[in-house]
Amino acid sequence: MNKMEVLKRERDGLEIIKDIPLFATTGWESIPEDDIQRLKWYGLFLRNPAPGYFMIRVRIPGGRATSAQLRTLAEIAKTFGNGQLDFTTRQQIQVRHLQIEHVPEVFARMDEVGLTSLQTGLDNVRNIMTCPVAGLSPSECIDATPLVHALNQEIVGNREYTNLPRKFNVVITGCPDNCLHAETQDLALVPATKEIDGEEKQGFNVLVGGKLGSGGYRIATPLDVFVLPDEAVEVSCAVIRAFRDYGFRDSRTAARLAFLLEEWGEVRFRVEVERQMGRALWTAGEDARKKSVNTHGGVFRQKQPGLNYAGLHIPVGRMQAEDLLGLICLAERYGTSELRLGANQSLVIPHIHDKALGGFLEEPLLQQFGYNPSPVRKGLVSCVGNDYCNLAVIETKSQAMKTAAALEAKVGSHIKPITMHWSGCPAGCGNHLVADIGLLGKKIKRRGQIVDAVDVYVGGRSGPDAKLATKLLEDVPCDELSDVLAGVLPYHTREKMHREKKRMRPSPKPASSKASTSQDPGSTPALKSRPVVLENQQLVKSG
Repeated sequence: MNKMEVLKRERDGLEIIKDIPLFATTGWESIPEDDIQRLKWYGLFLRNPAPGYFMIRVRIPGGRATSAQLRTLAEIAKTFGNGQLDFTTRQQIQVRHLQIEHVPEVFARMDEVGLTSLQTGLDNVRNIMTCPVAGLSPSECIDATPLVHALNQEIVGNREYTNLPRKFNVVITGCPDNCLHAETQDLALVPATKEIDGEEKQGFNVLVGGKLGSGGYRIATPLDVFVLPDEAVEVSCAVIRAFRDYGFRDSRTAARLAFLLEEWGEVRFRVEVERQMGRALWTAGEDARKKSVNTHGGVFRQKQPGLNYAGLHIPVGRMQAEDLLGLICLAERYGTSELRLGANQSLVIPHIHDKALGGFLEEPLLQQFGYNPSPVRKGLVSCVGNDYCNLAVIETKSQAMKTAAALEAKVGSHIKPITMHWSGCPAGCGNHLVADIGLLGKKIKRRGQIVDAVDVYVGGRSGPDAKLATKLLEDVPCDELSDVLAGVLPYHTREKMHREKKRMRPSPKPASSKASTSQDPGSTPALKSRPVVLENQQLVKSG
């Protein structure tokens, strides 16, 4: 077993809560290295770039929060942290620069408003995501929010799910607009319909084995399973348990569900899920998702008459506590004190009445956090970068903002909106492999100096027609990036990039055959594994 497996066998990560009061009195340097790792079960991360200071990652199921909850996090950031908050691509919030001495008080304040950081790190089911406008959008198929909260309640604090082989990402969504990168998830329930006993039913198709990070982007593949809403939590738990029981534990870099699926194939894995449940499952229904993507930025009418929601752009996901407090006040003044976090580092304020909408749109704070940003900024996403993350090679957030500003000056609004995602390392926390333009940070030597640079990927996307990004350029210095992209963006629309990738890519191998519901759940079919998805090292040929 690898070192982390030994650590988990010695003591369950949830046990570390008993020691936090002691650590708060003895200081961070007294914490054993193994316990530094166990603190991640409670969302506490000691980062090398900031010795002695912890980051806390807060679990926000489905990205839905109250003004009281977000106000508490803003006050924690002001009182105990550095006054900054980061919105993540998993609909969570991270607060930085916390000392261990203050953690018991931080936990107590969070508990008062129903917040937890439990199981937001290491080998756990991470924050469960859903569409940020679930229950609001007129086009949604199902409001999956109750299912997200039910699964969250089943998982969090339950030791059946605190020792997985690796982290496990989950999406449950009834949104047809592909707003969550479902194909990057270990488990995704996406909207679908199926005729059952002569009646069309709405539910979910099940995708499994998606991932970014080590080994590149593996597109989640269909399990050939349709679940009704009242089955969703049960089936999700069965998938997680199958991963827990059979996932690989020898190498940390090959422990995600994707690697088990490459070994087993989807058919054998489905058989194990049915065995876990003790019954057969419906075969997949008809996918109800659109081909297009809508991340819900802008002002839109809700399904509730007379009400609107506003999706606000948070530049690279970083915000000062005072600014968040200002947006909370707007949600209380114009809405119902509810706020929602998007997977693209955005913030949604719902329930704005028609009569109040004009006043809301004139608020000065919306000049900074706009509902209609430029084509360059609209899809701008960034990971934390090396100012706080010891894995990142370059500082991404400031580079992203600097590059975006320079690009705006060069190309203005004469391009279509484009997604541009920054990742500071191959872990891919910025989701660079599913963006129109993906930027992966690195260091290069130029004229005898070590400088920040990026590899440039194009044409990545998730959704029903998911595509692997292609590496277009290598070793582009960050101080030259805006010039390079200014020569690319006007001529590489989303459609052109995808067509070029399709032209270059070899024909895919046939997918595994679908499972039969009549198969003996105890049997193990003799199957070949699905072909491993290769890393995207292919270069676009000139001309």
